[in-house]
Amino acid sequence: MTEDSIIVEIFYPHPVSKVWDALVDSESLAVWLMPNDFVPQVGHRFTFQPSEQQGWSGLIECQVTEVDPPKRVSYTWYNAPSKLDTLVTFSLDAAQGGTNLRLEHTGFESAGQAGMSIRDMLGKGWNSRVLREKLPAFLDGRPIT
Repeated sequence: MTEDSIIVEIFYPHPVSKVWDALVDSESLAVWLMPNDFVPQVGHRFTFQPSEQQGWSGLIECQVTEVDPPKRVSYTWYNAPSKLDTLVTFSLDAAQGGTNLRLEHTGFESAGQAGMSIRDMLGKGWNSRVLREKLPAFLDGRPIT
């Protein structure tokens, strides 16, 4: 993590195409991240709807800013209660035996201490349960708990 960013780099023993599909297919995203109406098209506005199990009920409003298949996808991430507008970018690179994924979630510094607190909370989620448990389980075809 940096002052303004969450950065997570992780290797998955799956081809880039499979990881890419998990990142840009709305039904796949709903399984390992949150229910959504995502479409991988620049300018598309969509929402993530957290479940009660995810600890809050706020709608996350997003807009796709970049789609470069199968290498990179970016979208804004805005939660009205926090009034914090950030950017999520997933980058994929083929690696021996699988795929290197890099997540960058940026834009927290503009909200001062509140932004840093949100960065810390989201950083723990991205770097543990989401990218190290839920996405790998989805890619492996295992149940997500």
